[in-house]
Amino acid sequence: MDEITKGLFSFIEQSPTAFHAVENARTALEEAGYQPLLESGEWKLEPGQGYYVTRNQSSLVAFRVPGTIRCVMAGAAHTDSPCLKLKDHMELRLEGYTKLDAEKYGGMLMGPWLDRPLSVAGRLMTAGSRGVESKLVNIDRDLMVIPSLAIHMDRTVNDGKKWDAQTDLSPLLGKGEPELLRLLAEEAGVRKEDIVSFDLFVYNRDRGSTLGAEEEFILCPRLDDLQCVYGLLQGFLGAEPKEGTMPLLALFDNEEIGSETRQGAMSTFLQDALRRIFRSRGLGEDDYLRCLARSLMVSADNAHGVHPNHPEKAALTNRPKLGEGVVLKYGARYATDGPSAAIFRTILSRAGVPIQTYYNHSNVPGGGTLGNISITQASVHTVDVGLAQLAMHSSCETAGRADTEYLIRAMRAVYSSALEETGPETFALS
Repeated sequence: MDEITKGLFSFIEQSPTAFHAVENARTALEEAGYQPLLESGEWKLEPGQGYYVTRNQSSLVAFRVPGTIRCVMAGAAHTDSPCLKLKDHMELRLEGYTKLDAEKYGGMLMGPWLDRPLSVAGRLMTAGSRGVESKLVNIDRDLMVIPSLAIHMDRTVNDGKKWDAQTDLSPLLGKGEPELLRLLAEEAGVRKEDIVSFDLFVYNRDRGSTLGAEEEFILCPRLDDLQCVYGLLQGFLGAEPKEGTMPLLALFDNEEIGSETRQGAMSTFLQDALRRIFRSRGLGEDDYLRCLARSLMVSADNAHGVHPNHPEKAALTNRPKLGEGVVLKYGARYATDGPSAAIFRTILSRAGVPIQTYYNHSNVPGGGTLGNISITQASVHTVDVGLAQLAMHSSCETAGRADTEYLIRAMRAVYSSALEETGPETFALS
């Protein structure tokens, strides 16, 4: 297995929730010399230094300050994936079993969650003498399963199943009366009585693997969108920005449920960070707005590849294939337009990175992403891109092994570029 794929699988395995994905990104940034900032603290930013700030432990903005800020070259992805979220008072006792009460988080495919090894991860909020503290937690073992109903008890299941999330998706925790919060408290090294609230998610424990005759595919949970998170992070850390360019990495939570949270792309998080950067460097509103006009945002969220068993679901002429390059996404729900696509294509052409294009089939509308949302907060030229995959929103997804490297190379080139507006929708690119 190549080193990039090993790194991707390790990142995903260690990121069962958005909280853990941000924690792992934060660790990588600090190892590279980036310094943490608090939103509630004072920002004193020095040229040549890298910084990062988090919100809700599940979103992050990282940047490196140039001597003069003339343009921002940004990349954004989302840290959350469709899954099951546990409710308060989650244990249900029935017939000598204990199962858990959970709700759907995001637009998940329900069937693939059955008969797989599952566990629980997230964060516990604890109260103590000093106030309230957050504890990340992950029960790192095969803990639960959602068992299918045998075909002998549902003879029509193969004729089409209508899933009932309340009935069909309750994870089996054990026999007797085990308490999940007690298990989590032990894992976190706190007392169960000190837990005052939590955000807990059920996740798939399957490990990533390569497959295909030439190992050209990867199969892994949470590829949407942690494959893009990893690609952007590695491209960001490996870039060599030009003077005047401020490279910026934005990781948002809650894209799968609409982004309408204080840590989602619809929040002011990105705008707040940008304005504080400019103020810290002694720059005014006019400087800020002029910079946005010559900046680029790459919104990275995986794309639908042509399905081998259902090619009729793809558009007639724009049909991305797994492992054949970064996908540039067009359509009414994407931010890509002529100028932003031209800038992005030029950068990738110079870097030797292949590009594919995606449109929805005219009769099969697809989902949206955070590109159109984030530019309502910071209005910059934006492209929506992704990596082709199959089984999007399944508990385990398939993608092309080569595409992770393509995205890393693409984003390294973006972050190392400088943009200058020389006329109406006319740009110099170096």
